Amino acid sequence: MGVLGRMLASVSPGWAARRAKARMQLQAYEAAKPTRTHAAKREGRTANSAVSGGAASLREQARWLDENHDLAAGILDKIEDRVVGADGIQIEPHPLRADGSVHEEFAVMLAARFAEWALSPDVTGLHTFAEAQRMMLRTAMRDGEVFVSLVQGNAPGLIHRTPEKLAFEMLEPDLIPMNFSTFGNEGAQTVQGVDVNSWGRPIAYHVLKVHPSSVVVGSGAMKKVPARNMLHLAFRKRIHQLRGVSFFAPALIRIADLKEYEQSERISARIAASLGFYIKRGDASTFDSDGDWNGEEAKDREFEMSSGQIYDRLAPGEDLVMLESNRPNTHLAEFRNGQLKAVAAGTRTGYSSISRDYNGSYSAQRQELIESMEGYAILQNWFTSHIIRPLYRTWVDMFPRNEIPSDVIPASLYNAIYLGPVMPWIDPVKENEAWKIQIRGGAASEAEWARARGRNPDAVKRQRQREIKYNQEHGLIYDTDPANDNPSAGGGSVNSSPGKPEDGKSK
Repeated sequence: MGVLGRMLASVSPGWAARRAKARMQLQAYEAAKPTRTHAAKREGRTANSAVSGGAASLREQARWLDENHDLAAGILDKIEDRVVGADGIQIEPHPLRADGSVHEEFAVMLAARFAEWALSPDVTGLHTFAEAQRMMLRTAMRDGEVFVSLVQGNAPGLIHRTPEKLAFEMLEPDLIPMNFSTFGNEGAQTVQGVDVNSWGRPIAYHVLKVHPSSVVVGSGAMKKVPARNMLHLAFRKRIHQLRGVSFFAPALIRIADLKEYEQSERISARIAASLGFYIKRGDASTFDSDGDWNGEEAKDREFEMSSGQIYDRLAPGEDLVMLESNRPNTHLAEFRNGQLKAVAAGTRTGYSSISRDYNGSYSAQRQELIESMEGYAILQNWFTSHIIRPLYRTWVDMFPRNEIPSDVIPASLYNAIYLGPVMPWIDPVKENEAWKIQIRGGAASEAEWARARGRNPDAVKRQRQREIKYNQEHGLIYDTDPANDNPSAGGGSVNSSPGKPEDGKSK
């Protein structure tokens, strides 16, 4: 405080305080000051308070858009394609021997048994594991979260198809009541249907036995599921946030407005397409003086319309004028594409993918694909970490211990590689050439190449071994000349003409 400020403080402390506060406001960030043109809207609530106030409304709006708006449904479809894919997140077991090598035989056995379990793993028996993955991911992205209850061992009415007695139940977020909160002793409390300890760590979940919108008898009854038996995939953006919020939240208004705008344009275009013509009449001086247009013949005149129609029944002073419309709007596509780019920016997707507009050069398309795939990779890691990995590890825990080879390191039973959809190739020739250069230069491996195509490297090698063996046994010459291909990749080409090669070389 300066000399003047101290003098004012001695006379009027309140005036001096207000003056000092005003000086501090003038020194603040410009964006922090509300003005006539800048509302400076702020969010000062805690993360859980903000979620409690809007999560239910956001997820219900997102569900409606998923059911009624092709754009919203297409965004979720594309996320399913890129994050989970047709076959779901694939799991490649890697149990180890004492010498550190992969126990190939047991790895194959684990993969086969898990594939058998994955045919019908949920409690309803209605979904394969890949289908369930897509449903869980879609629910989490649209509603903001999804819960998966693990059912281990025997349970009334539940039939296990494999020796690994494990099943899971997918739960929508409505079944964990957002408005159920209590306060206990020693810091333990229930926050939005979840029991947490003094550190904020979930220890149990309160689950409604019947959906709150159901009219079935027993609505409102709840059960408590321990945290060790519940997987919670939530879309969180703030620290200490417990429940998830729809990932549509930042773009929800734009998507809804775009649907309403397109609907208005469609209605306008339909009206314009239905318009025909009107008859323009001159002034009164053009009519006869004997009461023309007052008789019955002047009422309900009908004109048949057809291609090449000639109108010759116009009265004196009448003119036929066709109605013109500026619909559909010539700028509709431009405006819509601009809005879709903004939607893509707020939903970790790519404009070309959600708009199905693939115009552009190879470089531009590949750059957009690379940037969008990083966003999909983040979602893939999020989904795998919270759902697939803990689910697979629980399945391993249920694997009969008497079937595990004695030379397998117990701690390595959880070892696995999780394979999701990879970045598609825009130009296979260019992509293959790039991979070939990397492998020959030692910057990449054959396994990476196979995984880049979404394939299991071991399965590819086994298939190629069988193919080579079959070709040799049936007289199909397999060329191993390094000049023809990369020998380190098992190279060579197959000559379908059996017999001695023309150049006399040993093949």
